[in-house]
Amino acid sequence: MGRRPPGIPLLGKAALTLGLVLLYYCFSIGITFYNKWLMKSFHFPLFMTLLHLLVIFLLSALTRALMHCCTKRSRVVLTWDDYLRRVAPTALSTALDIGLSNWSFLYITVSLYTMTKSSAILFILLFSLIFKLEELRMALVLVVLLIAGGLFMFTYESTQFNMEGFALVLGASFLGGIRWTLTQMLMQKAELGLQNPIDTMFHLQPLMFLGLFPLFAVFEGLPLSTSEKLFRFHEAGLLLSVVGKLSLGGFLAFGLGFSEFLLVSRTSSLTLSIAGIFKEICTLLLATHLLGDHLNLLNWVGFAVCLSGISLHVTLKAFSSKGEKESKLHKGTSSSPDLELLLRRSEAEEEEEEVVTELQH
Repeated sequence: MGRRPPGIPLLGKAALTLGLVLLYYCFSIGITFYNKWLMKSFHFPLFMTLLHLLVIFLLSALTRALMHCCTKRSRVVLTWDDYLRRVAPTALSTALDIGLSNWSFLYITVSLYTMTKSSAILFILLFSLIFKLEELRMALVLVVLLIAGGLFMFTYESTQFNMEGFALVLGASFLGGIRWTLTQMLMQKAELGLQNPIDTMFHLQPLMFLGLFPLFAVFEGLPLSTSEKLFRFHEAGLLLSVVGKLSLGGFLAFGLGFSEFLLVSRTSSLTLSIAGIFKEICTLLLATHLLGDHLNLLNWVGFAVCLSGISLHVTLKAFSSKGEKESKLHKGTSSSPDLELLLRRSEAEEEEEEVVTELQH
């Protein structure tokens, strides 16, 4: 049997990481442009979001069933007390974040949405300080100033600025800060058993649906009931086309969450954060070339300043997580058994293979 060159495992890992990053880009960038494209012809973003939540719940339930069949392990099912007390706040903030984000596409461009949504880090830091997940440091103050300054420069005298859409997406960013802080706290509670994002998505969707439904009923219930696009349709083919387009977003949203999980579990959260920075750049460039979004020099400078703040935040998190990881290794913590279904080989197998390869040489 021939020996494998020592560079092949490294090349294989690099190729796999690149493939997972591209998969994440496809779903993340795809759902942004999909939402903007659909909102041009279908002006009911809250109903669209409700349908997406339904699709995600069904796909999550199917995935859980497949994982149970393959691993023979029963999936976690929360009690009603834990479900309502601990999951409900996360579900409500997540539903409003997504709902307002989709709603904003009726008024603003993809470039303004992308830039404003990046400010969610400001609110994440704010609520992390409130819940004492972070300690106040000068570096964090600098991150806040860079991101806030970049956002101001990007929106200042912008030719495509819309106050209503900007307010919606800024409100979504504020709720996103609450959402991700609560999600982090939820997934870190070992007794709940929601470390696997598939289980988290499965439990969040029903409460998200119920939380967003009253907002839909108030703002879109009557207009949608009289719309010829759905309930008063004249052609069955047109109705199926609309439902198909709406359902596509649910598949993209589920794929986004699933690809993020694969990327983090196969690489690290640092890789996801860095990939997210370049994703914002790709989104902005695509928006200017495909959708004709106009950006002046001040907008681009503001975007660069904001990205520098995000990059600094990612760097700080990388150094802090490195110290935490080293302390955990001394304690002998193990990886989640859920990765056995999603990954072809465990980390232990890969390390063993690398040792064998090195011994062969």
